[in-house]
Amino acid sequence: MEQTSNKKKFKPFDFITKWGTILTIIILIIVFTLGNWDSATNSSLFLTSSNIITILRSISITSIIAIGLTYALAVDGMDLSIGACANFADTFIMTMFVWYNLSIGTSIILTLLVCLIVAVINSILIVKLKIPDMVAALSVMFMFQGVSLTYSKGGAITERMMRPDGTQAPGLVPEAFRALGAEPWLIIIMLCVVVFAHFFLTYTKHGRYMYAVGGNPEAAKLSGISVSKYKVLAYFLSAAFAALGGICLAARVGTAQVSAGDAYLMPSVAAAYIGFSVLGAGKANAFGTLIGAVLVGILENGLIMMTVPYYAMNIIKGAVLAIALAMTYATKKRH
Repeated sequence: MEQTSNKKKFKPFDFITKWGTILTIIILIIVFTLGNWDSATNSSLFLTSSNIITILRSISITSIIAIGLTYALAVDGMDLSIGACANFADTFIMTMFVWYNLSIGTSIILTLLVCLIVAVINSILIVKLKIPDMVAALSVMFMFQGVSLTYSKGGAITERMMRPDGTQAPGLVPEAFRALGAEPWLIIIMLCVVVFAHFFLTYTKHGRYMYAVGGNPEAAKLSGISVSKYKVLAYFLSAAFAALGGICLAARVGTAQVSAGDAYLMPSVAAAYIGFSVLGAGKANAFGTLIGAVLVGILENGLIMMTVPYYAMNIIKGAVLAIALAMTYATKKRH
């Protein structure tokens, strides 16, 4: 009697698309560990506890903003306005403290509510007017970059600053708020956001419906799922978490610099897209986004420690992103 083998044939391509991101992180850790070896102490400067905390702190804001984008990607959308939304939140909450001397709770709530205007405009353009996600979100990005600059009169928001009318700003940034931008609270906030997103997308019907809309909107519609409703929900969640990222940025820096939040757009997009390929998920997911942010954070930190010229960093980061996207789309194609 012939025995049939149950062993699956090893497929290198499938292995790379499933484990490639994890392997890339491991390779980067090895390279940066050896590249930053201190012969005097016979240890690596890269693997010190202080540097690990630095990496975790640096990826926290990126992860929070990228989680917002993950909701949009779950419905097969794209929200390029997340950086501008984070920047507006950073600017707005600092003015609540510095210009108007409001409390922490009131300032955070007002900032989140005001930033949902971004979601409203995105929803009208994308869901109501049927403008392609990329184009609509790009226009909203430019719009709110201008809104932030106009609102702040083109300058940074700092304590004791001179206001546009010539008077000195009366308020100070509360120390309790600043604490939210330092470890361990910033890292804890990031982990809570990731866990919430994972639970919402994986274990609630609303998360499953969002995946259904992203996978096949026509089939989802025939199944009784309101495609428009869940696209709107995705863009509201995207704006809310981008705003939360901007609030955390304000807490970390203690000021609102011009266009500071815009710098988080590309790292967040990279993290969210890299997340598609983590463990072969083939779709936007919270833990994949976190792993993507870890990859981006390790890469940036390691390049800085190895004193790679700033003008060459984007070449390396772009190449790594291109490889990650290749794995992402290969994974999506298999699914």
